[in-house]
Amino acid sequence: MAGLEGVEQPRQRGGSAAARWVPGAEDERAVKAVELYGNPADGEVCLPSQPESAATARRLTQSVVLRHWALSPQIAEHAVLLVSELVGNAVRHTGARVFGLRMLRRRGWIRIEVRDPSRGLPCLMPVHELDTSGRGLFLVDKLSDRWGVDLLPRGKTTWFEMRVADRP
Repeated sequence: MAGLEGVEQPRQRGGSAAARWVPGAEDERAVKAVELYGNPADGEVCLPSQPESAATARRLTQSVVLRHWALSPQIAEHAVLLVSELVGNAVRHTGARVFGLRMLRRRGWIRIEVRDPSRGLPCLMPVHELDTSGRGLFLVDKLSDRWGVDLLPRGKTTWFEMRVADRP
């Protein structure tokens, strides 16, 4: 599809010459976000359902993936993009006051979850080259190894998982 040519998929990683993460100004903002809201790898972090919260969720994701889990910048880039899409859907389509962000890691995998109080299910729509919106779940589908939605008694959790290389 348009815009994804040449993008390396997480499931297709190979080779040992991975880019190394270098701290910068955005990293400092990410550290401050963890200090202010908490670490989503330690438990669910609640954020206000406002467009500005997408930036906070991206910073939290970046901090966890790069600093706490020491994963590659490419994994971080994909995780940040996908969490932004899930948060955008939660903010735009649920009418909720808050949403939750949680990040889990187990051997060989990371899982990122966005929980909201709506039981309305997201829908993966066909994407056309000139579409200006509606690409969020398409990106989640293409860049994650798997994704889904778990209905809860009050709401739902939308999640994605990515394979990662565990370092010795």
